[in-house]
Amino acid sequence: MNVHTRDWSAFVTSGPHGAAHIELAVEGVHCAACMARIEKGLGRIDGVENARLNLTTHRLAVDWQPERTNAGAVVDKLEGMGFKAHPFDPGAVRGRDDAHSRELLRALAVAGFGGMNIMLLSVSVWSGNVTDITPETRDLFHWISALIALPVVAYSGRPFFVSAWSAIRSRALNMDVPISIGVVLAVFMSLLQTIQHAHHAYFDSAVMLLFFLLIGRFLDQNMRRRTRSFAENLAALRAETARLVRPDGTTADVPLSQVEPGAQVLISAGERVSVDGVIEEGASEIDQSLVTGETRLAEVGPGDVVHAGTLNAAGALTVRVTAAAKGTLLDEVTRLLETASQAKSRYIRLADRAAQLYAPFVHTAAAVTFLGWLIAGLGWQPSLVIAISVLIITCPCALGLAIPAVQVVSSGLLFNKGVLLNSGDALERFATVDTIVFDKTGTLTLPDATLANREEVSDEDLALAGRLALASRHPLATAIARASGAKEPVSGAREAAGSGVVASVDGVECKLGSPRYCGVEESVVAHALADHPDASIIALGRGDAKPVLFVVRQAIRPDAGEVIAQLKKRGLKIEILSGDREAAVAMVANELGVSDYAAGLDPRAKIARLEALKEDGRKVLMVGDGLNDAPALAAAHVSMSPVSAVHLSQAAADAVFLGESLTAVPAALSTSRRAHAAMRQNLMLASVYNLIAVPIAVAGFVTPLLAALAMSASSIVVTLNALRLRFGASE
Repeated sequence: MNVHTRDWSAFVTSGPHGAAHIELAVEGVHCAACMARIEKGLGRIDGVENARLNLTTHRLAVDWQPERTNAGAVVDKLEGMGFKAHPFDPGAVRGRDDAHSRELLRALAVAGFGGMNIMLLSVSVWSGNVTDITPETRDLFHWISALIALPVVAYSGRPFFVSAWSAIRSRALNMDVPISIGVVLAVFMSLLQTIQHAHHAYFDSAVMLLFFLLIGRFLDQNMRRRTRSFAENLAALRAETARLVRPDGTTADVPLSQVEPGAQVLISAGERVSVDGVIEEGASEIDQSLVTGETRLAEVGPGDVVHAGTLNAAGALTVRVTAAAKGTLLDEVTRLLETASQAKSRYIRLADRAAQLYAPFVHTAAAVTFLGWLIAGLGWQPSLVIAISVLIITCPCALGLAIPAVQVVSSGLLFNKGVLLNSGDALERFATVDTIVFDKTGTLTLPDATLANREEVSDEDLALAGRLALASRHPLATAIARASGAKEPVSGAREAAGSGVVASVDGVECKLGSPRYCGVEESVVAHALADHPDASIIALGRGDAKPVLFVVRQAIRPDAGEVIAQLKKRGLKIEILSGDREAAVAMVANELGVSDYAAGLDPRAKIARLEALKEDGRKVLMVGDGLNDAPALAAAHVSMSPVSAVHLSQAAADAVFLGESLTAVPAALSTSRRAHAAMRQNLMLASVYNLIAVPIAVAGFVTPLLAALAMSASSIVVTLNALRLRFGASE
């Protein structure tokens, strides 16, 4: 549908301070120059307060005053600048990215196939020119080369031609403009010289130029499309329906959009809470670890508040809704995450910074060369050939490959170490880290609870507890069942909502559940928790026998202490920020030797601390896994998340690490520092190459063929420098 006639009002939401807000996916964004042009262009629209483009995901967020402009004006302005816009939809964006990658790969294959065949003909002409080739044979080879080159250039050059034409239409320049001019002029001059029976034609130069540029463009696109918006994964925590309690007492599953504040919903045991609200009936325990970071299950009853995204571990609850489809804690986290992600997207990559200077330099050098030789008395054709040589020899192949080649090699090295990169520019940000902030729950500790007092429990008691635990859906019961290795539940076991499991074993009533349910005195529980303030207690009662207590807690990752000591040795500042209780956080911090820590933090507080560190000039790596960590992960300079993390945190993080080991953190830092050094070396090599090659080309000592060979050699050099990372030693 044409953007001028489309109704965009359906995609507009409320922004801050009464402003209107829209999220758009923008096509045709290739570099930081595109990002700056879009943001500055939209900023000139009367009424637009803020325009932020994420360079990696191509997601544009715009805020404006509705009485002064509208969404249509924003989209029309984008179209006028040569960029197509669509309502931001993660699935559609992923589809367009995948389609663009396939298009680049096909163009690369065509350019490679055509280039090989043209080079075979060119080699014959080169050797024949110094031996005994006849003019008729040379012309035939040139015409065959033209027959191959014209469709190859037309097809493989489309990604550059379309981008260059869009820039020219909007009276701007980007890297694709000199590329397109160089290719078109090389083909034009080659055709002209073929018609004139010249000894040389430069079809091979044009196709080789496209081939090497497409390699860099494909590698860069492949890295960029790995990043996926958090919106794709939000459904992992957000239920789409709720069980509405009708006035007559019956229930029905309805979409959240039909649940109004004040309505009652039923949350069964084992279900994830779908709304924010206040409990009216029922008692249970709520697992809030993914939302608040609190490890111990919270006992709740009438009058207590529950949030969407938490897990109802035990009994059924009737909840009076305060927020459902909108306005929940999940929505607040989402909003914070969007804001933080947009702020982080302001980081401009090394290649993009270099590219901003490239286009003006190339055009100026080529134009001055042509005019200079023309004024000096050389004919327009020889002058144009020299200008084409300057365009080709200054081609950004080396610049285009400098960063993507290092990224691909480094991401492979990190993959071997269990680290998966989500963001194309993460390597550069990892390399500058001087402060690391860890979440506690699920990050410094293992995600699954474990039995902490196994040596104090007999095999017989553990076996019985494990069989009883298999009859429960309680998350802590899973830890008991796992520790016991039980395979079959006790026959006839039944779950008492919000309390535990009861069954008759050899005529004796056995219970597994809360200490209160099993008749354990509070003083006994307090004594058991004295040594494990971050633990939960499960009791096993067997008739009149003394109850057995099982201490269940999240164990610290086995190598956490060693890794933190190693990071400190490197001079990095370490902090722990957690939503868990003070006692639990203090215990882990003391055990790991971390003096700077804070407990009971919500997402806003975590972001505030990261902002404070940023104001102090710190480059912070945030490592976290919970829903409450997602905005902080997005706000940090760079971030990591374990693969066991909630999907939302994985999407917000720049890297995800596998397994139970924290060694992925120092591995990512060391590999990234080496990669960053290689990126700088590659950019330096590309710059030195231009400083040497351009004056020679301007002086007229380089033909387009030699320019193409020199350009190819520079691309090979930066690629080999990137491959050198495979053989270097880690820190």
